Amino acid sequence: MIVLSIDSSTESATCAVLNDEKLLGEAVLNNKKQHSVVLMPMVDNLLNSLQLTISDVDGFVVCKGPGSFTGLRIGMSMIKGLSQGSSKPFVSLSSLDALAYNMAYTSGIICPILDALRDNVYTALYRFENSNLVRLTDYMALHIDELITILEEYKETVTFLGDAADKFKEKLTENISSIYFAPKFLNIVRASSLGELGYRMLSEGVYDDLYASSPIYLRKSQAEREYDKKMGFDKND
Repeated sequence: MIVLSIDSSTESATCAVLNDEKLLGEAVLNNKKQHSVVLMPMVDNLLNSLQLTISDVDGFVVCKGPGSFTGLRIGMSMIKGLSQGSSKPFVSLSSLDALAYNMAYTSGIICPILDALRDNVYTALYRFENSNLVRLTDYMALHIDELITILEEYKETVTFLGDAADKFKEKLTENISSIYFAPKFLNIVRASSLGELGYRMLSEGVYDDLYASSPIYLRKSQAEREYDKKMGFDKND
């Protein structure tokens, strides 16, 4: 089985192709949010380099968030279009799951954090158990201080990664006694990690519904928040 995976949930854009035996190829751009411009040519170039076409692909994998609202819609729309046009299945996975999988077989707590602005992060806590990635919490959008409070209860070594890891490195180091930070090249969602997780699901016959599948936002968009403020709605609604 050949699987094509893509991610556009954060500033980086990435795609990868995997088969039953190995990662065939991966491309990453981590510079500016130009996903609507670069993502499709990136996929096309990767497939051409591998002498493959969309018709050779047996399934698709995409990040469903949390992350950039626009980026999520671009990625989801692209994969849904490829899935429908080729009559091949797709599966969507959380960007946090894919990030955590970058740290496969790390001991202790794995804590991916994505910047949600205003000192907030998107996060979830993970652990590897019996060679499997296990999510310990719900997907969360919360203030960095709230995350620190939650982690203090575990009293374990914590490994951080994600685009907010460097931003909060000093604060996290001051408040958590046993702590590690992933190398910078693992702070982005890798389409290869995403693809491997998705490959397992597709091979087990787990597919998304083309019409029901949607992104995970975790919070309202800026436009929605501004509208609520203008209308005087309660901030907790």
